[in-house]
Amino acid sequence: MDDEEKSLKAFQRAYGHQFRILTATSAVEGCKKLEANPDVGLLITDQLMPGEKGVWLLNKTRQMRPDILCILATAYSDIDAVMQAVNTGAIYHYLTKPWDPQQLENTIKRALRLFTVQRERNELLREKMSVLHNMMVSDRVVSLGYMAADMSHRIRNWLVPVKTFIDMVPHQLRQENIDPAQSKNCEFWMDYQQSAQRYLEKITNLLDDLWVVGETRGLAFTDRVHLQAVMIDVTMRLQEALTAKKVSIEINIPKDLPILIVDKVKFVRIFELLLKDEIVSLPEGSCIQVFASPVQNGERVSIIVRDNGPGLSEETHRNIFDPFNARSDSPSEHGINLMACFFLVHYHHGKIEVQNAEGKGAEFRMELPVGSNDPAQAVQSREFFQKLDTTDDLWQKLLVRR
Repeated sequence: MDDEEKSLKAFQRAYGHQFRILTATSAVEGCKKLEANPDVGLLITDQLMPGEKGVWLLNKTRQMRPDILCILATAYSDIDAVMQAVNTGAIYHYLTKPWDPQQLENTIKRALRLFTVQRERNELLREKMSVLHNMMVSDRVVSLGYMAADMSHRIRNWLVPVKTFIDMVPHQLRQENIDPAQSKNCEFWMDYQQSAQRYLEKITNLLDDLWVVGETRGLAFTDRVHLQAVMIDVTMRLQEALTAKKVSIEINIPKDLPILIVDKVKFVRIFELLLKDEIVSLPEGSCIQVFASPVQNGERVSIIVRDNGPGLSEETHRNIFDPFNARSDSPSEHGINLMACFFLVHYHHGKIEVQNAEGKGAEFRMELPVGSNDPAQAVQSREFFQKLDTTDDLWQKLLVRR
């Protein structure tokens, strides 16, 4: 940035063939160009310009883009300006005018190399933090999931006498020469038993979903399925719930998508649970879109389930696969569905992530192998489920304390 147009043109002629250069004749104009060009890595500005001074632009740049390296250039011995820029941390280098062309070129090259290194370092740190976050989420889900599976087994055993009692109540009353249909409050006996049986069935279905997270896979999958046929089948099964909520599903799956070798019952269950959670969480009249495409030279398949709902809050996004987290405001709903999806996808050597879609809604992204019998994948699966076993002692201690 310089208020002398001749200096700007000379700078452009001298270095325009090596670098992409943007020029401005005032600090305010320079600030606007920085906002409009997020790929700028180096700022060189004069101190004395009409209106706002160079130090003002340096401070603004520091606030907007702290990654940009800044050089202050001036023909005057303005020590106060230099000290201010240095003290605020807004300056990488200081140059006096007239500058030496070779020295300036070397300074620019060093600054851009440093900017590139810092940007690569920051990107690497972001990737590492993302991986660490995903590991922490996975660790938590694994621990909670295995505890939930163990809890399913125990609760199922404890429910046996309860279910037996409820089922035997009418028979036992008749044994005592009491006919519930002829009693004074027959509706109580009939309605109460039916209600109890209905809720027991819901509990049993919930326990089934909990149990699946702790089940280890067999040596090899043998079921061959096409994703489009699976989605059509699941949509038909959930048609009543979809119609009641006025939720539509668009299936955009190419017919030439590779056949998947899976455990069919569990594979179908992934999409049943995911769509059930979507139906419960979305407002009436929403739309769900399903996309799929081959990746990694056709060795894997990418699956996207996207909705046009309100999206995910930061808290919900962070705990989306937590069994104690529910996307719905209904107190009767639970977060078991998505946790079971997480484990079923891993069961098939895949991965699942969720993010807010561009514009509006949530987007679930899955990646699954076309064939799940790769020995390397089997090793990964064993390590995954061995990891689950580490929480067994914790669950036992929790049961003892209770």
